Amino acid sequence: MSKLAWIGLGVMGYPIAGHIKDSGHDVTVFNRTCEKAERWVAEHGGAFASTPAEAADGADFVFACVGNDNDLRDVTLGPDGVFQKLKPGAVFADHTTASAEIARELYAAAKDRNAGAIDAPVSGGQGGAENGTLTVMVGGDDADFAKAKPVIDTYARAVNLIGPSGAGQLTKMVNQICIAGLIQGLAEALHFGRRAGLDMEKVIATISKGAAQSWQMDNRWQTMLEGKFDHGFAVDWVRKDFGMCFDEARRNGVTLPVTALVDQFYADVQEMGGGRWDTSSLIARLERDA
Repeated sequence: MSKLAWIGLGVMGYPIAGHIKDSGHDVTVFNRTCEKAERWVAEHGGAFASTPAEAADGADFVFACVGNDNDLRDVTLGPDGVFQKLKPGAVFADHTTASAEIARELYAAAKDRNAGAIDAPVSGGQGGAENGTLTVMVGGDDADFAKAKPVIDTYARAVNLIGPSGAGQLTKMVNQICIAGLIQGLAEALHFGRRAGLDMEKVIATISKGAAQSWQMDNRWQTMLEGKFDHGFAVDWVRKDFGMCFDEARRNGVTLPVTALVDQFYADVQEMGGGRWDTSSLIARLERDA
């Protein structure tokens, strides 16, 4: 078993770190809110550190899952950051949904320290983190991926090396672009079917066995119709992700017209007070305007 540091105990990081500790690894955690780190240790064992550098000292692996690029730079390259203590041969693995640019920046910084770094954003949401069924898309070197994969396997049902540094983050952008139009389409379909007077339970039981089937349909249709959005992946977070997609698209000369439109719909949901609602809350905007 390995000595491992975990940085960031949010709705994703808290359960993921628990799966790693419960699988037998020696885990030290850091979280900006110390009380949450103390609660995690009380629940799972292990230890907590007062700084990211302290957590990373002597660790074979350092995992992070924080908010955005700036948060990531702070906990890695800052004066108390992980890379102050990242030992030669260690692997830094980042589960933050961040830019490909910072992924490459951290990769280069790790190599300067004779260590490794992989960008490894995840898909599957809070439920996937809690159930250990996440999908992980990785950018980096073969050797670093091979080292980290057995640890990632403790909380993932699929983990694949996509390409060099940054490829994991770019793949997560592809994932978010795919989902954008899908959720809006599902919201429109449910809204349409209900207004047409259909028994939507029977409708979903039928069409979910055909070409319209999706994870969102299987897992969100009922809560969407019930107007329950206090779960899952927040609107604020998906708009952050879309912003990175748009930045990358501008660099690549790509247009994302549907994603841009759905992003504006999410802005409407934020104005409704739904910034922390699940992304399936697009239907609430349709119901409001009906």
